Amino acid sequence: MNDAMRANTAAYEQTIRSSLALAATLGEDDWDRPTECPGWTVKDQFAHLAGVELSILGDPGPEVELPEFAHVRNDFGRVMEAQVHARRPVPGPAVAAELAAALDRRLAELPSIDPDRVVMCPDGKEGPYSRFMEFRAMDCWTHEQDVRRATGRPGNLDAPAARCFWDLLSAALPFLVARRAKAAPGESVGLTISGPPDFAVAVEVDADGRAAWTSGGPHTAELAMDWESYVRLAAGRCGPGDVSVTVSGDRDLAARLLAVMAVTP
Repeated sequence: MNDAMRANTAAYEQTIRSSLALAATLGEDDWDRPTECPGWTVKDQFAHLAGVELSILGDPGPEVELPEFAHVRNDFGRVMEAQVHARRPVPGPAVAAELAAALDRRLAELPSIDPDRVVMCPDGKEGPYSRFMEFRAMDCWTHEQDVRRATGRPGNLDAPAARCFWDLLSAALPFLVARRAKAAPGESVGLTISGPPDFAVAVEVDADGRAAWTSGGPHTAELAMDWESYVRLAAGRCGPGDVSVTVSGDRDLAARLLAVMAVTP
């Protein structure tokens, strides 16, 4: 393994093991609690994680007749939902055990995979397998946090996989500011996130309407929020009215950006 593959694999393993330790504390009623991931319960979250890992391992997908669900909007969603729906009759602890077994198999397989092997990553772009593992760490951690919020068991917010979440999703901020929030040339947005982890970044739009990272300040609009609020917004788990954000400067620009913060599909 190269350094990137080693770090991303460690982040991936840490968050899944944290999720499995969390699963061991859940009572019977906890498995059916709804989460902020539309249409999914706590057990569905674990079913998703298990199903994806088994799919990556090459196991055949489930043959299920999938009903129409309002939260399933495309073919990708239907593939993900099939893995979840197939496990809905299965008790939660058994689903968690399936994830644990899949993790063991994945960890046995990963050292033999070339970290530079080019594969299709979840963002629709080709990249090295080490980057694919960064996405896996990010996705597993995002769903771990869904479960923690739903069951009132906060924790692991500053996990190594949290950095994967930031690295992957914050890369969209220039696009969000310029294209979705439609900041005008010369306008800039500063974003301060308190955690841990803590981040402070800024984006400025140039004369051609292209956005890039910048420094200094003050900025046209300044937004400050805690890390969990950013995670929920960027992952599309809630709207701006569901979190506390401190805004200064151009409130209209800030509101436009907050309305389009969701990056995950």
